[in-house]
Amino acid sequence: MIGRLRGVLVDRGTEAIVLDVGGIGYQVAVTPRTLVGLPGIGEEVVLHTHLHVREDQLALFGFDTVADKALFSMLLGVSGIGPKVGLAILATMTPEQLRIAVVSDDVTALTAVPGIGKRSAEKLMVELRPKMEIDFEAGTASGPLAEVREALAGLGYGAEEIRGTLADMPQDISVEDMLKRSLQQLGRAAT
Repeated sequence: MIGRLRGVLVDRGTEAIVLDVGGIGYQVAVTPRTLVGLPGIGEEVVLHTHLHVREDQLALFGFDTVADKALFSMLLGVSGIGPKVGLAILATMTPEQLRIAVVSDDVTALTAVPGIGKRSAEKLMVELRPKMEIDFEAGTASGPLAEVREALAGLGYGAEEIRGTLADMPQDISVEDMLKRSLQQLGRAAT
């Protein structure tokens, strides 16, 4: 297996890049979020990779974090989800947004992913929920959403209220702004 690549970025497209590793050019499919975070052509890149083997093809999928790679592997464990749909899910949703959608039965959020219909979304939720509920309820997830979730729980809000307010939370704002927006939304819901 090829689990990690470190090399020089020699080409970048809209869905894949080429990394020169020791004189060999590896084509690696990436999500738009990963693509945006990459440096310019000629600079060194490190990607955590998943090698997908089929009888007619070998394909590399690259991720900037180990967590994204682990989630991609988890998605591939769901029957009916292949690497292209798994990559589309990670391109459309952050891992935390996916976790919230699965745990809160948000079919609409999952059907926003290209290639996922209502039946596929329901199947995905059934198969992923046991794996994701543990992390969600235990608060073992890290990052800004986890901090906001803990703060809201500390203020006495229930899990359902917290899930509802965090489901559409933008990821590019500070923890303080997330908490402020959540409290405003929860205040409007109470009136």
